[in-house]
Amino acid sequence: MRDTRTIPGRSTSPTARALLALELIQARPGITADDLGAGLGVTGRAARRYVAILREADLPIESASGPYGGYRVGRGLRLPPLMFTAAEATGLVMATLEGHRGAADPADVVGGALAKILRVLPDRVAPPRPEPTGAGNVASAEHLDRLLAACESGRLLGVSYRIGESTSEMHVEPWAVVLRHGHWYLLCWSRSRDAQRVLRVDRIAGVQSLPETFAPPEGLDAMAVVEAHFSQGWRYAVEVLVDAPPVWVRRWVSPSLARLEEAEGDRTRMVATTEDPDWYARQLAAIPVTFRVVDAPELSAAVEELGRRLSAASGPG
Repeated sequence: MRDTRTIPGRSTSPTARALLALELIQARPGITADDLGAGLGVTGRAARRYVAILREADLPIESASGPYGGYRVGRGLRLPPLMFTAAEATGLVMATLEGHRGAADPADVVGGALAKILRVLPDRVAPPRPEPTGAGNVASAEHLDRLLAACESGRLLGVSYRIGESTSEMHVEPWAVVLRHGHWYLLCWSRSRDAQRVLRVDRIAGVQSLPETFAPPEGLDAMAVVEAHFSQGWRYAVEVLVDAPPVWVRRWVSPSLARLEEAEGDRTRMVATTEDPDWYARQLAAIPVTFRVVDAPELSAAVEELGRRLSAASGPG
């Protein structure tokens, strides 16, 4: 018997219902056929037909049997269509504008994606279109696509990397691509240097796929590794003892600011480097417990100067 129920406020065409099915599966991973049918306003058997339509369109809809089974969108190199509510899309736009310097630039990968979302948002809920700010270099979308594909397939790459006015050639195992502090970074192992590297993607001049494959590290937390990288390799040494254990200090100090080590007396040793001791002193001032700079003269001088400025700002006398 044909299901004749309708969905209030929605089209009843097969295409519309298939897209709604995709939206429901994305929003509720593990949704059963009966629950999917209820959301579509059809029977569970009819809901399975809409799942079949999605699969015929090469969308990775996975299913599992049993009491905890159901439908979910699988992972793949090709991204499936994504369905956002107006609130989700607006929130995503606003968060991106708040945190990414290239969000207003259509030549930026994030800016281009944001422009697509803005084009389809209703006028009543869409935020104003941002004006380009000329924030600086943007990563090549072509390079990003090839780097992401190589990370997915575990394929060795030949990379041309700009360092100042010169270009360095290296063979790398691409582990992950991450976006941090407004820039894209490639976390990789350089076979040419026999060392881990974090490369700015906008400084990659060329990418060549090589036939050899590799196995990436198991349990890799790419964001944590890149964050830790930011705290090392600069001109001035940093060592600070904080009067609190690491479990507390992690709440106030990001991995990009310092590496944290346990110290005697239930304290924490912050180990890092910095190019700007004055800036680092201001970051330390935000820690809400006492601390002491150890064997870092440039940082000690910056902390003393900051203390004098704050004392002078407190008022007469």
